Amino acid sequence: MPDSISILDRLIALTRELMHIPSTESRPEERARCFDVCRNFLQAVPGVSIREYDSNGFASLVAGPAGLEVPGILLVGHLDVIEHPDVTVYRSTIRDGRLWGPGSGDMKGQCAIMIELFCDLHRRFPGISLGIALTSDEERGGEDGVGYLFEKLGIRCGLAMVPDGGSINRITVEEKGILQIRLRVIGHEGHAAAPWLGPNALKTLALCIARLTQHFDSLQDATSPDHWYPTCVPTICSTPNRTVNCIPGEAEAIVDIRFPYPNTIESMLDVVREIAGPEVIIEPVNTAATTRLSPDPLYLQITEQLTGAPAKLVRASGGSDALFIAQYGIPVVLSSPVVGNLHREDEWMDLASMELYHRICERFLIEKLVVA
Repeated sequence: MPDSISILDRLIALTRELMHIPSTESRPEERARCFDVCRNFLQAVPGVSIREYDSNGFASLVAGPAGLEVPGILLVGHLDVIEHPDVTVYRSTIRDGRLWGPGSGDMKGQCAIMIELFCDLHRRFPGISLGIALTSDEERGGEDGVGYLFEKLGIRCGLAMVPDGGSINRITVEEKGILQIRLRVIGHEGHAAAPWLGPNALKTLALCIARLTQHFDSLQDATSPDHWYPTCVPTICSTPNRTVNCIPGEAEAIVDIRFPYPNTIESMLDVVREIAGPEVIIEPVNTAATTRLSPDPLYLQITEQLTGAPAKLVRASGGSDALFIAQYGIPVVLSSPVVGNLHREDEWMDLASMELYHRICERFLIEKLVVA
């Protein structure tokens, strides 16, 4: 078995190769390049079959031992990254013990770990009941990725590992639900010098957003260390108007609402409808129910043994593809190396934790699938 330094070098090399590909929603050819890189690694492993799928232009790849439909453990990751206006930011640097750049922590570093584990364990233990699924639409909701694989194709597994949340010693067991809504207002175009002649769509929309944010701000609980309360964040606001002295005839915005159990998508929609009023058209864009996860006790035990610190069960405000898997009663392990500044140009992954996470997963997979 290669020593830890050579393993880390390989992980870094593959991560950086993937990071330099701007595999965003608007660049399908770049997403395809990411799959080419991953496919080349997986195809080199004897006894492994690869199946590829497409849903609405978003590709997925599922690999596992030939002839096995339901693996004991499925490694799950996404190759897409969020959109940055400047394409030149999709690069990487190493300094201060970290790998810096978009995609390092969300989640091309984790995908590199999973590919390395999958290939290595299949070579060492031919026929091991281990699969891997790579998708390309998690950042836009996951419906055409893991959602498509599990809900439409019926893919199943005994347990899933989704390294897209938590941290080394922080294992996520609950995630907030998601409600992303388009708010739209239709008014009348007019001259800005005569605002009394008709309703201003942008003003109506702005007042609606102000009411929404004021309501959700009032729900903040200063005693909750993990911010376990509903939140509402405006993320986009626009009008077709490009004239400085023209009242826009229509305006729209996107708000991103996150909510914990026992709130539901419908209960949150009712709140938004009541606050927005009849003049605002409400259209859900992306929704996800709250998620509760059941990590494997053996994983918690191994994490504590290798880190020397207790594994903490935590709740997360963000969502992940785990929601599409957990709904079928499948246990999900949701943890990760130490990462930071997610969705920023200076996103990073801690390299020591990258190697440690690889060791934790390697030991867990061997004890779960080989020793047992």
